[in-house]
Amino acid sequence: MSRMLAVARESWPIRGVFRISRGARTQAEVVMVSIDDGASIGRGECVPYARYGETVDSVIAQIEGVAEAVAGGIDREGLLGILPAGAARNAVDCALWDLEAKSRGLPAWRIAGLSAAPSPVTTVYTLSVDSPEAMGEAARDNANRPCLKLKMTGDGEDLARVSCIRDNAPGVDLVVDANEAWDIASYLEIAPKLAELGVSMIEQPLPAGDDAALIGAPRPTAVCADESCHDTSTLEALEGKYDMINIKLDKTGGLTEALRLKAEAEKRGFRVMVGCMIGTSLAMAPGMIVSQGAEVVDLDAPLLLAKDREPGLIYDGSTVMPPEPGLWG
Repeated sequence: MSRMLAVARESWPIRGVFRISRGARTQAEVVMVSIDDGASIGRGECVPYARYGETVDSVIAQIEGVAEAVAGGIDREGLLGILPAGAARNAVDCALWDLEAKSRGLPAWRIAGLSAAPSPVTTVYTLSVDSPEAMGEAARDNANRPCLKLKMTGDGEDLARVSCIRDNAPGVDLVVDANEAWDIASYLEIAPKLAELGVSMIEQPLPAGDDAALIGAPRPTAVCADESCHDTSTLEALEGKYDMINIKLDKTGGLTEALRLKAEAEKRGFRVMVGCMIGTSLAMAPGMIVSQGAEVVDLDAPLLLAKDREPGLIYDGSTVMPPEPGLWG
């Protein structure tokens, strides 16, 4: 049976302004893919990311470029050979997972080989870059959450930010995300002080192209690769630099490769974090499968939006419930 691929751009308002070291935004620009085989429709969502040379237009063009192959019945394995890792492949791959689950009458977690249905996970809650005082106030407002993820900017005030946050949320676990904003001198100065403040992980402190400087550097707290880690092929270069990796489906190019990356990373001794871009629950739902057993989970994007897709994932504070079939998988 022939299949029809459709692609659409969507814009979802963010509550307030979301800031990281590379800039700020008020909208989440996503691309939604649907694949219709005449009996069922599978859906997937991705978030094009300028850091990796992606735009909404370029990602849509990539997706439209495989429409004929999708119509001809290409499977997830075949997709790995015709699209590179990235946002476009993620949307198509996740739509194929959803379609397969519906067509076979099996939940995606069974197809993925999990031994049991996904359990709820606890997500971090992200505080975007702001003044130390404003981030302290945001921390106080969210001091009942188990873990806060703090965006840093490398402007000389990052330690003050974390100190202010710790004062306002004394019992909360803290992880720090520098988004490539530091250099090695900044890392060596700040990392021990962050450890004293109870920070349990530092994510991507150095630019991906400069992270060789982390080899042999002190580890007062765990260091996690984000922009340096994309798919399984990037793992070898991370050894000796990082303790953890952040798996994001928009980097791996979908759930298929994400599961392989997780298995290979664990085999090599890396601890695992599962993260996300700023998208809706449709983008988060496949991440629930790869999040099972992960040490750190960052699937809070729908909490940062002014509104989410319906139906969406159910959040009870920072606890994320597994997706219902009406959403995905």
